[in-house]
Parts: sequence; C-alpha cells; structure tokens
Amino acid sequence: MKVIRLKDGKERSLQRRHPWIFESAIAKGGGDAGETVRVESHQGQFLAWAAYSPQSKIRARAWSFEETQRIDAAFFKSLVAGAIRARARFDIQSDGLRLIHGEADGLPGLIVDRYGDTLVAQFLSAGAERWKSVLSEALLAETGLTQLYERSDASARGLEGLPEATGWLQGEGPTQRVLREHDWRLGLDIAQGHKTGFYLDQRDSRKRFADYARRLQFQRVLNCYCYTGGFSVAALAGGAAHVTSIDSSGPALEQARANVALNGFDATRTEFLDADVNASLRRYAQEGRTFDAIVLDPPKFAPTVAHAERAARAYKDINRLAFKLLEPGGVLFTYSCSGGISADLFHKIVASAGTDAGVDGYIHERMGGAPDHPMTINFPEGEYLKGLVVMRKG
Repeated sequence: MKVIRLKDGKERSLQRRHPWIFESAIAKGGGDAGETVRVESHQGQFLAWAAYSPQSKIRARAWSFEETQRIDAAFFKSLVAGAIRARARFDIQSDGLRLIHGEADGLPGLIVDRYGDTLVAQFLSAGAERWKSVLSEALLAETGLTQLYERSDASARGLEGLPEATGWLQGEGPTQRVLREHDWRLGLDIAQGHKTGFYLDQRDSRKRFADYARRLQFQRVLNCYCYTGGFSVAALAGGAAHVTSIDSSGPALEQARANVALNGFDATRTEFLDADVNASLRRYAQEGRTFDAIVLDPPKFAPTVAHAERAARAYKDINRLAFKLLEPGGVLFTYSCSGGISADLFHKIVASAGTDAGVDGYIHERMGGAPDHPMTINFPEGEYLKGLVVMRKG
C-alpha cells in the first residue's frame, strides 16, 4: 500500500474526521489516480485511507478513518446501502430524490439522484472514477432498478484531470422524465438539464413558496433565474394570480412553459422572458413595477472562498434591486448556492442590500437544501445552499 505523509501539524483536520487532504499539507508520497493510499501524520501515525488525486488541489479524499478497514467492493456496497437506507427515514414528498451526496455519505466525489425508475450518477473525483463499476453495480442492486445514466460532465471533473463522460451505463432509451413533487409534476431531461437534470435540493423551498402564495394570496410573482420553472409552478399551485419568470436559457424556458401546461394551469397567468435578470430588474425599477413575491435563485457566483468578494457584490446588487421592487408586506425568497459564501456572510449581504435600498424586513425563515442533500457534523462544507425568507416591513 502506498503512503502519503503529512507535514508537521497538518493532521488536525483528519483527526476531526474531515475528509479532505490538500496538496499543501503533504510532505511526501503519492499514488496513481484514484488509488487508495495510507495517510500518516508527520510522526508516522495512521490517519486515514484515502483516494489519491494527483492533479487536484484536494490531493486526497478520505474513505475511512479506521486502520483495520479494507477498502474493497464490500466496503463500497455497504456505504451505498447505508446511504439509501437513510433516505427511507427522510420525509421526501417526491419520486425524485438524492440517494448519494458525496462526502456526507462517505463517498467523496459521487452524486446519485433518482428520478422515478432511473438513476443518474456523477463520478466527480478520481476515487469515484476508479471504483465506478463497483459503485454502479451496488446502486443497481440496492435499488432494484435497471437504468443508470452517467452525467460526469461537471467542471469538477476537469480539476481532477478527468475527461467528461455522459451516457447510459445501464439501460437505454429516451432521457426525458416527469417527476412528482408535492402536489405538482415537473418535466426534465437527464441528459441536458443542469446537474443531473434538475435542482432537487430546492424541493422543500418550492413547497414553502406555494404555502406562502396560498396564505398571502400573491397577485404578482417574479421568479428570477427560473430555470425550468419549479418555483413558478409552485406559485401557481398556491393560487398566485400571475407569475413572471426570467431566465437567459431558451431551452429552460421552453421546459418551464411545458411544466405550466403539464399541471393544467392557464398560460395567461404566466409570462416568460428570455433576458438578463439584472437588466430586467433595473428596467422594472425604472418602470415602477412592483411584486408581492420575488424569488432570487441565481447560479453559483462563488465556487470557492477566493471568489467570495466579487460574488458578494453580485448578490448584493440583485437583492438591492429586488427589495426596491417588493411591495410593503411582500416576500423575498433569496438564495445562494455558492460554497464560498457562508450563511452568516449571506445574511450580511442581504442586510446590506436592504439598507442600500432603504428597506427593512422580517426574516421569517432560514432555508437550506432538502434533507436528502445532508450536511454532516464533520463536513460543514456540505452546507452549500443558503436561503432567507424576508417579508418587507410596511
């Protein structure tokens, strides 16, 4: 077994069972891509078994912190089975859910979502790639399904020195699916959609938005960065009179229109704009338009902490504009999916945006990812999705 030895004092995070080992922490040693290596402290003490990644700044990701653990097919089958059993204990009102959430389930670099009778997997690390066949077999065996599609086309693959890979690993046929979520249905394409085809992590936020629409009787809703219209459908399901949805992707907007029709809503209650969100918000402000509810669910502005300062300005700008467009008593659902923006920093950004807009508001709720996208005690980086529900005073 190959060994990597850490620099003196760099063992503390592993002793806390944090799974990442950065290039800068390693004194010597290495391995092939995805190979399991023994990780030792500077003094030679065992710390972990980890998958080595020679091209990533996260040079190794821990599989296990138990010295007697064998990293073999049985080990991975056990982890897959445990993650799927855990989901059975969650309250998930959908037939679309995340079964494997990377580090949170002890499987760094592996993401697996289920859409009805189909699994969609992303193998995003060298370790996950090396064990792809074993993991695929375990997933199919544990779920009893026969269709597995690969969407290993995220940018993280490039950081690992891995080429993009997409297509059927098991099964074949069309890639369009319709998932049931709460009281509505949503169409998607597992081959073309973002992530594995859809944003399952916002499932509970969409339900809360429908609840607010029903209770507060929204008349005018603005859904920014609407993608395929999940929040738009939720608003209509909650009885909102009219929903304006903005995105810069034509295909996403076509799917959003289809999702409105799929649920039997009157198309005259909707407007879809293929446009830039910032420019649209500024134009609405100039026109004096206002809304009872606004959703801001932008793409990732800060993939790492290094991008946080620039991202903070972008988040502040769109929230400032949204506050100006929000009616007194109106509700803002605002989110950041940037790992480089902490929940505390996001709160400060939104507060600063309100101050600049001359608006104060009540924070009704703090939102996060759905429970099948868990954050664990030892891996706080899992809290990538942060949200605030703010009601404007007045």
